[in-house]
Amino acid sequence: MHSPFNLAKKYLRYYLHASNSNGHGVHSPFVFEFIQKVKNKKPADDFTSIEMVREKLLADKTLIDVEDFGAGSTIIKTNKRMVSKMASSSLKKRKYSLLLFNLVKFYKAENILELGTSFGITTAYLARANPLAKIITIEGAPTIACIARQNFELLPVNNIEILTGDFNEKLPVALEKMPIVDVAFIDGNHRKEPTLEYFSILLNHSTSSTVLIFDDIHWSAEMEAVWEEIKTHKAVT
Repeated sequence: MHSPFNLAKKYLRYYLHASNSNGHGVHSPFVFEFIQKVKNKKPADDFTSIEMVREKLLADKTLIDVEDFGAGSTIIKTNKRMVSKMASSSLKKRKYSLLLFNLVKFYKAENILELGTSFGITTAYLARANPLAKIITIEGAPTIACIARQNFELLPVNNIEILTGDFNEKLPVALEKMPIVDVAFIDGNHRKEPTLEYFSILLNHSTSSTVLIFDDIHWSAEMEAVWEEIKTHKAVT
């Protein structure tokens, strides 16, 4: 796994070579539209209730047993974990949650799949983006899935179905319920072979406008190798 120092170097290299953030100089019409309409969009929606749940999780000192099916945590090395510490290391920041919200809303995604529910904050943002959408999210750890369900009831968001268990077992179940995926957010496991397998499976349930989002591509050298393979795949544009 990459150290914070190596991640900082990679980010600096990316920042220095990235295109202008307002989209000027970007030749791809899709990327230009994405920057203007999704990345730089400031939604008028109110996310106070979701952010209150986030703050509650960040203050929760409860210890829970966590069964980890993926590559584990770079920060927490025990199966007995405090909710607040897990929340601080695993929850996506508000700006990334807003990015997911904007993406689903702009592209009017109706069938959304998430691999890695965590405590359900990003799931809630996805659900709010299109209340008529069908969202299936998969979480490996039963104790975390239980907390996510409680959060969905608290908010409330009513268009989410959560499946609990190993991705390899639950992904086929999810895709039986959702044969075509408009947006998939892959945020779990963080190992090369399983991630490439998820990519391969999802390609068979995609259209020309499907968006597949892979998180933590700089998690490790093998995840960076995964990203290089995905970028160069003939189906990816």
